[in-house]
Amino acid sequence: MAEIRLTRVEQGKTKIRNVPIAVTPEGFWCCPSPVVFQKTLKAQNSMHKPKPSSPPPPREAAQRKQTPLSEKKLAFTPSRSASISDGLRGVGPEAPDAPVVSASIVPERVPKPKVENLPRKVAIEFGEPGTSDMKVVLLGKKGFCVKLSVHKNVLVEHSNFFADKLSEQQSGSTCLNIEDCDDVEIYVETVGLMYCKDMRQRLMKQSVSCVLRILKIAELLGFNSCMQSCLEYLEAVPWVGDEEEEKVVSSVLRLQSEGIGVTPVLKRVSSGISKPQKDTLSHIIGLVLASNEERGRREMKSIVLKLLKENNSASSSQGSSNVCNETLYNSCRSCLNLLLSLFKQAAEPESSDKTSNNKEPVVKQIDLAADNVSWLLEILADKQAADEFAVMWASQQELAALHTKLPIVSRFHVSRITARLFVGIGRGELLPSKDTRQLLLQTWLQPLINDYNWLQHGCRSFDRKIVEEGIGRTILTLPLEEQQSIMLSWLGSFLKAGDSCPNLQRAFEVWWRRTFVRPYVERQCSSVQSDSSLTS
Repeated sequence: MAEIRLTRVEQGKTKIRNVPIAVTPEGFWCCPSPVVFQKTLKAQNSMHKPKPSSPPPPREAAQRKQTPLSEKKLAFTPSRSASISDGLRGVGPEAPDAPVVSASIVPERVPKPKVENLPRKVAIEFGEPGTSDMKVVLLGKKGFCVKLSVHKNVLVEHSNFFADKLSEQQSGSTCLNIEDCDDVEIYVETVGLMYCKDMRQRLMKQSVSCVLRILKIAELLGFNSCMQSCLEYLEAVPWVGDEEEEKVVSSVLRLQSEGIGVTPVLKRVSSGISKPQKDTLSHIIGLVLASNEERGRREMKSIVLKLLKENNSASSSQGSSNVCNETLYNSCRSCLNLLLSLFKQAAEPESSDKTSNNKEPVVKQIDLAADNVSWLLEILADKQAADEFAVMWASQQELAALHTKLPIVSRFHVSRITARLFVGIGRGELLPSKDTRQLLLQTWLQPLINDYNWLQHGCRSFDRKIVEEGIGRTILTLPLEEQQSIMLSWLGSFLKAGDSCPNLQRAFEVWWRRTFVRPYVERQCSSVQSDSSLTS
């Protein structure tokens, strides 16, 4: 076995460890458990640790110093001498010079072995040396050396890689070296699968991550039947978590260019149906908006809103965003038309006991429709696409006129829409034009003030401070004359209602300073006039 590139390693640096060999009725099976590799590395690391100083050696130890170096190496760990001898015998007559140490080297070595000079390489052997006709030597990057006693016909039958390598070698060669193996454990597992008749049954005992590692080695070896079994496993087993799903998809996509059937696996994450996303999204939103079950509707609204927010942060396609916005605005128009129709029904005399075609009281339906509009507005505001909705809501003069005719218990949920728009404008989530902002305040600020007390006590999600800040900032975006008109009207309502009216004192202070303390424009004009007079 002179061609095995372990002779240099074995000379004073290699420790060969025997591992139990499993032989199944199907033939050779050489799959090591991860514990074997972990224990071997653990034993190797423990050998490297410095030992505490010990008392002077006894007289018998002094006599041992006179023994030859080759004998001292075998007697250094008596408990393992038998296994080491067995391992050396496992190499067989193919490597007669492996355990021999040249006598010329002895005078150059230190008489007493030190911890730093202990073996740093580990060799493990698998297989059935008595029946095999070939050895595959795996050289790992961490000092691992694994010998596999295998059969040429099995390798050539299952692996294109081994078939090419063996065809390049001489006819009498019985050893093949594989250098720089990244994953020795899985390499041995994959070679062992060549002797397994039911690979699917064997893979069922593995995890997804382990099968992905096997798939990678099988690809390198050109082990097509193993790759097909791995893909069948990945198609059937659940993928737990986004990280694992990404690993599976990336591994499978790598095989797509090689003509291997990966379509069944990829169908889990990609659809071959040509149905547009617009239709699917419209169907989902329609189902949520049409639901009458309180808990299911609330939970699904929360889930869809969260998922659409994730799409906004991850999506880079302008086309898909436009499709989503179009679907949302179509739903907004339908909900606003329904809300106006319900307001008209509720405004009719003696309509409090009336029911619609859905056999639900009109008041409850108004609440549901207003909640749907608020949900759609929340989605649009998060997408920064609610400018058009501000125009639509500011133009609902008929709805605002009917608002005053309804009992406050029937209408106050609608004012949540107005409050959310003011909050969005105050935060900069939407930037409607000056005319839209002015029309919005003229149409809906007074109805909001009228319902403010009910909003504070009837809506758990209503945040008074945020709403008041949004209203004030929206007012302060208008020209100063419009600010004055709105602030004076608010002042009259606030002095009458107190806490039942929005507290816009901060906005009032800003308007006051702009008007009386620092009139910027007048000061600028006067300075320009004085400069011109001095120049003339």
